[in-house]
Amino acid sequence: MHGTGFLLPALVYLAAALVMVPLFKRIGLGTVLGYLFAGVAIGPWGLGLVTDFAAVAQVSELGVVMLLFLVGLELEPKRLWALRHSIFGLGLLQVVVTTALVAGLAVALGLPWPQGVVLGMACTMSSTPIALQVLAERGLVKSAPGQSAFSVSLFQDLAVIPMLLLLSVLAPAGGAQGEPFGWVEAGTALGLLAAMVLGGRLLLRPALRIAANVGAREIFVALALLLVVGSAWLTQSVGLSMALGAFIAGVLLADSEYRMELEVDIEPFKGLLLGLFFMAVGMGIDFGVVLAQPGLVLLLAMAAVAVKATVLAVLGRIFRLRAGDGWVFAIVLSHVGEFAFLLLASAQGFGILPARETALFTAAVALSMLSTPLLMVLYERFVAPRFAAGDARAFDAIDERNAVIVAGAGRFGQMVARLLLGRGFTVTVIDHDPNQIDLMRRFSFRGFYGDASRPDVLESAGAGEARLLVLAMDDPETVRRTVEHCRAHHPKLRLIARARGRVDAYALAELGVPAVRETFGSALETAELALRELGHGAYQARAIVHRFRRHDEAQFAEQMAAQGDVEALRALAKSSRAQLERLLSDDAEDLAEARRAGKDSDW
Repeated sequence: MHGTGFLLPALVYLAAALVMVPLFKRIGLGTVLGYLFAGVAIGPWGLGLVTDFAAVAQVSELGVVMLLFLVGLELEPKRLWALRHSIFGLGLLQVVVTTALVAGLAVALGLPWPQGVVLGMACTMSSTPIALQVLAERGLVKSAPGQSAFSVSLFQDLAVIPMLLLLSVLAPAGGAQGEPFGWVEAGTALGLLAAMVLGGRLLLRPALRIAANVGAREIFVALALLLVVGSAWLTQSVGLSMALGAFIAGVLLADSEYRMELEVDIEPFKGLLLGLFFMAVGMGIDFGVVLAQPGLVLLLAMAAVAVKATVLAVLGRIFRLRAGDGWVFAIVLSHVGEFAFLLLASAQGFGILPARETALFTAAVALSMLSTPLLMVLYERFVAPRFAAGDARAFDAIDERNAVIVAGAGRFGQMVARLLLGRGFTVTVIDHDPNQIDLMRRFSFRGFYGDASRPDVLESAGAGEARLLVLAMDDPETVRRTVEHCRAHHPKLRLIARARGRVDAYALAELGVPAVRETFGSALETAELALRELGHGAYQARAIVHRFRRHDEAQFAEQMAAQGDVEALRALAKSSRAQLERLLSDDAEDLAEARRAGKDSDW
């Protein structure tokens, strides 16, 4: 059994992660909670498969280091400038107000003020993965609350660095090594930071260039890991946070030509080690304290969520988010995130927080992370309908009757409408997003706010007299319902529909509606440009793309007839690949045929 000393714990960690993380992600609670509960399951308060996790915790801290390095890599000046008001306005206020409010409450309840500040800083953090997952499931990532939540999360990531530095100031015995952190130490630390910035500018890129020119991928990966670990060791050696060194290295390379390659190389290590860090946190939760005071843990979690949600909702209103958007923004960030584990553990290491209180607050943080998905469900069921009723804008009265109706004024529908208007056709444009209609009107394009999938809106737009309805909405189910209604009530109205892909196009074809795959044409144009860049002449590239289009359209018809027969579809796919290779072979006969086709057609 001597050789299994390392392999058996590794097997336990990997097995626990593979079971718990997919399960938690599937039920909508996120990977972070999956790792936490995996640690609980295998830890001393679970199955007891791992009891000595101190060494694992030390190794897993490299995951946080790599996370901060990747955060630094993302901080390009252009991105920061575009979101500057939200990041440094909304984000800064959220961090400052939440920290001050929680710290004040903690001191009022009798805690020493350094502990209150630590709790305030921990409470201000949110989990970016949890917030983005909740938003993505509802298609809100690019919405006003989604962009605001992203900006605040980005500032929270930035705020971790000064917060970690502040811990050494709050520590009763000084720096990380338990020694006074005086002027000499501070001067040494500042000198090292200046040297890292200067040396990084002069040395990092040449070193990366040399490693890249070697041509061995493992050498570049080794240099990337050396860069992260080395910068972390340098800052730790002078009593600063390891994460600070990695963050500085990331920022120095944010505009480097090697940024993407560094992200790709570091990401797998970061993901695994950060997951191991969360598992170590889960194993370290003292459930003896939790079980002794379950009501207190629940009260702390609820209080943190309530205080934070209130602050976020008020700030959302100050920054002119609508009532409904403001509450979505507040809910998705109301939990306490994973950086709180780092702050609490570091505070315990500095001697600011006792072990018992750290275990209590860590358990409350984990419980708060469970709240966001549950609160969003409650909000959507009981609160959102009231906001929708109160904020609803009445549909526009459509006072024109035109030959063409374009339903959907996004990028797809706008292009269709502009071309038809330029050709002299009269067009009625309808969209269910009032902001999109207002934007069109600012640029002197007339459009109407309304839901074209509703029969009354179509009637108001003159569907009974129009010649053509172009369904440019981006929701396949909405398009299908509208097609079925028009087929039943407006049989003379011609229809053209937008399809996201091949499957949606099949469904529309079954209803007898010409379907345009939204990315098909642009993909073919890209392929034509690619052929020209690879040495084909302009005419030859166009001929090849034209033949591919005809082949794909013929294949589409064959696959339509075979829908539901999996074996037949597999056989068609196999034969289609061989047929396509023969069709696009570049012999003289094919080129002659392409020339004749180009002469007789207008493609």
